[in-house]
Amino acid sequence: MRQGARNVSDTDSFIDEVSEEVRRERLYGYLRRYGWIGALAVVLIVGGAGFNEFRKAQSRNAAETLGDAVLAALESDEAADRQSALEGLAADGPAGDILVLLKAAERLADEDAAAAAALLEPLAARPDAPLVYSDLAALKLVLIGEEAVDATTRDQLLERLARPGAPYAALAREQQVLALLADGQTDAALEGARSLIQEQGLTPSLRQRLAQLIIALGGEIPVPGAG
Repeated sequence: MRQGARNVSDTDSFIDEVSEEVRRERLYGYLRRYGWIGALAVVLIVGGAGFNEFRKAQSRNAAETLGDAVLAALESDEAADRQSALEGLAADGPAGDILVLLKAAERLADEDAAAAAALLEPLAARPDAPLVYSDLAALKLVLIGEEAVDATTRDQLLERLARPGAPYAALAREQQVLALLADGQTDAALEGARSLIQEQGLTPSLRQRLAQLIIALGGEIPVPGAG
């Protein structure tokens, strides 16, 4: 109880720190500034061989041409030039979804959350889009926050994203924990964090964030295999 007051007082700053770390988390490689899509975009576009849906829609040569155009667009030091170059590109199928994500990333880098949300919302809602892209768009809408979605829509998106087997279920469950914390439901947040940290397949950074949260709330990190 004595520690609880201090823990609760640290809640807001901790939420901000964790949310910022999620945004900064990088996949790897050349597109490091796109933490939420990273080199995946270039790998899937330039390396179109092996991505069956894309290969059916485009020839290998067309895929390489599009990949070169994307790389050229992103090489500019000016945000306006990158945005303009990306807006001039179009593609069908999964490659088109990736372009949408890249265009939204550029808008966010330019601190234009409204424009990014306008790009992400249709992709997030499209039932025929591959889950890896539609759910990524939905997750990014959640991370943008109130500028993109209201509280009710955010909760609905998180419920969808956190379903078992979804591509970003663990990250969505983390956001649900943070939402509980922001709402003052400290015990529920602690229970959610302790449950999530015992899941298999978490990234080291996510596991570390959860451990820090549990400790900050005065809880104990579960011991694997303990009854």
